[in-house]
Amino acid sequence: MDLHNRLEEVFRQVFDNDELVLRDQMIAADIEGWDSVAHINLMFGIEQAFGIRFKGNELADMNNIGELKEFLASKVSSGVAPVRKVHP
Repeated sequence: MDLHNRLEEVFRQVFDNDELVLRDQMIAADIEGWDSVAHINLMFGIEQAFGIRFKGNELADMNNIGELKEFLASKVSSGVAPVRKVHP
């Protein structure tokens, strides 16, 4: 599974929406139910799925899904974080 699809799977689980389709330009306001609790759940879900740890406000500081994907690609491609299966 490629990075985009894996990330989309995490978003679908967190937001309980199997129809959610991510676009690079999307921001938090574009996703129904993205509140502070969902943000924390999303952060943990991404960390688990990609084997990474966010530092400080890294996730909150990203402007859109495209920036998040670039961040994850740099972590995964550098050998820092293998992509892992998300367990519901």
